Amino acid sequence: MKSKENKSKKKISLKNAIGYGFGQFSDTVAYQTFTFLTFTFYFSVVGLNVDFITFGFIIWAIWNSLNDPLLGTLSDKTSTKYGKRRPYIYVAIGPLCIILILLFLPPITSDLMLTRLFFLVIIFLFEFFYTMFGVNSKSLFPEIFQDLEERTKANTIRQVLNIIGLIFAFIFPTLFIPKLTEKKYFSNYGFTAILIAIFIALGLIVFIKFGVRERAEFSEDSKKAPSLLKSLKYSFKNKAFRTYIIAGLANWYIWQLLPTIVPLYGEFVLKIGEGETILLGLLLGTAFISAALFMFFWRWLIIRTGILKKGFMISMTVFIVTLIPLLFISDVIIAFICFFLIGIGMSGSFMFIDLIIPAIIDYDELQTGIRREGGYFGINAFIVRLSTILIFLSISLVFNSVGWKVFDPVGTTDQTIFGLRSLMTLFPITALIIAIISMSRFPIDKEKYKKLQKDIEVLHTEKKKKAGII
Repeated sequence: MKSKENKSKKKISLKNAIGYGFGQFSDTVAYQTFTFLTFTFYFSVVGLNVDFITFGFIIWAIWNSLNDPLLGTLSDKTSTKYGKRRPYIYVAIGPLCIILILLFLPPITSDLMLTRLFFLVIIFLFEFFYTMFGVNSKSLFPEIFQDLEERTKANTIRQVLNIIGLIFAFIFPTLFIPKLTEKKYFSNYGFTAILIAIFIALGLIVFIKFGVRERAEFSEDSKKAPSLLKSLKYSFKNKAFRTYIIAGLANWYIWQLLPTIVPLYGEFVLKIGEGETILLGLLLGTAFISAALFMFFWRWLIIRTGILKKGFMISMTVFIVTLIPLLFISDVIIAFICFFLIGIGMSGSFMFIDLIIPAIIDYDELQTGIRREGGYFGINAFIVRLSTILIFLSISLVFNSVGWKVFDPVGTTDQTIFGLRSLMTLFPITALIIAIISMSRFPIDKEKYKKLQKDIEVLHTEKKKKAGII
């Protein structure tokens, strides 16, 4: 009888893992399309200057300082017959797809005033509905998948689909936009966004059907969930969260900075010309294919050794080493080799970062007696969005210092080339060094994590008894 129950649990977990992974696919395609194309589109095609774009994203990030933790805390306190995460997921998916299309259909006027206003409004709306979906879908992961082995296996499926989403987001647009920096391809962006939105919607249908699952034993937690201010206080008192969040911020800074700069790096450093735009997508695609392959190595390492803290630090060290060649290369073939190697460290970064947050949430549950996934993922999302400020401050600093305040494809100099190289290497490496130093202070080591898992299992058994499940 017991073996049948275990077999059934594995089947349910596999089905949920695949269904949940499709939600991650759609999440990734939406956000990475935004990351990959928005800056290049509004800077080089629409014609907004880098200072205004930087200003826009700084205001956007300030908005997120309220948007992300507020939606996360609100989710934790929600109680409906459909659960506390489902209603927000259902409400968000339609507007998210529509707004992604509108993002690349801005009105163009002679003085660009209306375009500037549109840019500000549309990135605010995109982030609101993306957060509404993303915080709640991510909050389901530690609830659905409970122990380290189950989370690691589910996260492998999730990250493979995440990487497929990344490859799709970076290659698919290049099939329809011959040159990303050319004004005459303005309409191609809108057409491409429509097709991408359709794929996002298809992934979300699978996610809703098979991946959205909430456990009955946690249904009462919403009644005890703290207010926004108390949630912030509890979260930042958690040393594990404080040390992790710096590493998370640094990694997100890199994940967004590289795709943002690759179109310009490819065109002006690697000399990828019109009609060869697909090479830009393939470069990033190569890194993510590599990441998908090495995901299984990191999975094996975690299951075999149980290390999270040290494993994360190792992966970031590998990441640093593989970024260094981008400071010197100019050949496209060598670039493909370098991007493949970058995938090794990137893969570990993807794997560990999404296993460490659930451990922090489990630790918090032992301290408070309730699960606050929404609060943690909301605050995490806010901190992560700060990476956008850092990204555009970095870009603005470099572009202003090399005379590229307004896009000028003709006026590139050796300084411009070095600026692009530094954004691909020196800035990310600095971020990774800071992340490694922070994670060295992370308090949950291998032995503490084992004890944490035993204690949390006892607590969940008590909750199931109270809920009448066992």
